[in-house]
Amino acid sequence: MELGISTFGEVKPEGVSGHAAESFLRMQELIAEGQLADEVGLDVFALGEHHRPDFIISAPEVALGAIAAVTKNIRLSSSVTVLSSADPVRVFQNFATLDLVSGGRAEIMAGRGSFTESFPLFGYSLNDYDTLFAEKLEMLLRINESEIISWKGKFRAPFMQRGIYPRPYQPSLPIWLAVGGTPASAKRAGRLNLPMTVAILGGKPAQFVPFINLYRQAALEAGHDVEKLQLGINSQFYVAEDSEQAADEFYPSYEILMNRVGQERGWHPMTREQFEYLRMPDGPLFVGSVKEITEKIIYQHGLFKHTRFLAQIVKGYISHDKVLRAIELFGKEVAPAVRKAIPG
Repeated sequence: MELGISTFGEVKPEGVSGHAAESFLRMQELIAEGQLADEVGLDVFALGEHHRPDFIISAPEVALGAIAAVTKNIRLSSSVTVLSSADPVRVFQNFATLDLVSGGRAEIMAGRGSFTESFPLFGYSLNDYDTLFAEKLEMLLRINESEIISWKGKFRAPFMQRGIYPRPYQPSLPIWLAVGGTPASAKRAGRLNLPMTVAILGGKPAQFVPFINLYRQAALEAGHDVEKLQLGINSQFYVAEDSEQAADEFYPSYEILMNRVGQERGWHPMTREQFEYLRMPDGPLFVGSVKEITEKIIYQHGLFKHTRFLAQIVKGYISHDKVLRAIELFGKEVAPAVRKAIPG
């Protein structure tokens, strides 16, 4: 199983038009986090795209390029690229460039986006939420397969026999689909024979088994080899020397994040009791000791038979040295135990 880190690069909104000193420091921290993840033997480092004042990553491929320069082996992915509001040509060019910089370590994780700020920002209507993604995904896949293509669609000017450059160092860029739980998304990933990452941020993970079965069934019905499908699980994460330390250090930032987003979406306020329920062995939160995190990954593998687990760091107000320690524990203690229990 591949094990990795994902993050959205949380930052305290600065409310400035320039001299973004806090953002500068946070970007340096992200580069250090990626470097450490590589040093401790993790497989993937992923940055998610947002267009909000509380997240620093709006151009994941640029930040990943900086991380590529200080790493050697770790794969570098978005988590996610909001393809619905992006230009597939530019997305491909940016990640092909990252692939050349990194010596063949770039990946695209494409999704529709759980936040919608990018749609008005780039001039798209939310009424076209799914059709935008379907058309742009088709175009991105075609660009990835062929150096020269012709294109005619609804949302982009057509062109004839144009080359898309540069081409990646890999034979083609790995393109994953990131999904949240919509059945049509699972069926689309399976039908297209694409790797799929499922974000499990709430609810009992066991409830996602039928959803993942849809993915595999759609692949089977389309004539693909189900045994070769790649499946990732992405969940919020924090590990420390013992369980209570992990919970006490993580909860304040988690509460602030969930209540900030919850205000926008009409959720009930987060409580410590609810948090403790979510981090139980059969819950979605990976917050606890090395033993607890290891056992939960193994438990979920029994449910899903996934090939990749991404631990989503929510930094918030946790000090950077503690985040680095969590990455170190994940790479040096959790990862070897998981790989021993789940060979290959």
